[in-house]
Amino acid sequence: MDDAFHYAFPAIRGVQAGREYYVSMCPLRLIPKIFLFDEEELTPELRSQRTLNKARIPEMTRYLTEQEDTYVFSAITASVDAELVFEPVSQENDRLGVLRIPMAGTFIINDGQHRRAAIEAALKLNPKLGEESIAVVFFSDVGLARSQQMFADLNRYAIRPSTSISLLYDHRDTGAEMTRRLVLEAEPFRDLVEMERSTLSARSRRLFTFSAIYHATNALLADASDDSEASLKTAKAYWEEVGKQLPEWNQVRRGRLASGEVRQDLIHSHGVVLQAFGKAGAALLREAPKDWKKRLRALSEIDWSRNSPTWAGRAVVNGRLSKATQNVTLTSNYIKKSLGLELSPEDQRIEDAFERGDHERNT
Repeated sequence: MDDAFHYAFPAIRGVQAGREYYVSMCPLRLIPKIFLFDEEELTPELRSQRTLNKARIPEMTRYLTEQEDTYVFSAITASVDAELVFEPVSQENDRLGVLRIPMAGTFIINDGQHRRAAIEAALKLNPKLGEESIAVVFFSDVGLARSQQMFADLNRYAIRPSTSISLLYDHRDTGAEMTRRLVLEAEPFRDLVEMERSTLSARSRRLFTFSAIYHATNALLADASDDSEASLKTAKAYWEEVGKQLPEWNQVRRGRLASGEVRQDLIHSHGVVLQAFGKAGAALLREAPKDWKKRLRALSEIDWSRNSPTWAGRAVVNGRLSKATQNVTLTSNYIKKSLGLELSPEDQRIEDAFERGDHERNT
């Protein structure tokens, strides 16, 4: 009896690996109704692959509702446990027509379950979004025998873009916009920033990554006002003053030192230290607004060698630079003390724990 009822979608027919598939534009209001996410209906092996990361949903929902004039959601891909019937509009145009799917069929989302959940949440906040549409790719998969393999194949070559390129192309993030301008205008960074990758190869001519400068500048401006031009001016002045105390940065830009050698032997161009510079700089600008430039001269007295005992456990863990939050704090603590700054209670707690651990290792 259920087979007498069906969904009808305007669709385009295509072929991949000798199998037909269909692409349709589906109103957002129908997505939560058609693609029910009921884990109890799925076998354990299918269920385990499709467990929602619920922490992602609020962020995606905000993106959809707050950027309703500019958001972009890619297609949802689904397998249907039913025989699909495609009715071409004509013999001459047999790729455009109506796709009929039995209502008794089970829909399994192979790619896009988080988009589906975010759409459902967003519609509760803004029902008007229901009139908009999203592309849906349908595959017939009776018995869902191929669903697991499709899930694996769709995700096998999905490569998350680097943090640097994601930030570089994000024109909604004011911090990213400021970093783009800093890279062009601040002398220490000019011509030395890798814009697309978040790691630097040994042969790279660059000294910094875009993402490292972004996070460091966000830390620096944690207490800044909403005046973007004033913040940019402050950040530019601060990083240029830091650069004056670290002559290797300028020597790399002038071609007198190889960037690879500097990154290998010294730590002051690495992400953990840049972020520590930002964190210490925020405290310096707050506590010494008139003589912060003079205090920064102390940076030139610090031994920035990777092998210096100073950085063991602070910035360097098991011979490698660590960008963990605790290591950023410990590195910042050392810089703050070198600049004559007091540690906050939380920073002091982390420092005390580090020193206790260091004492225990040495006894």
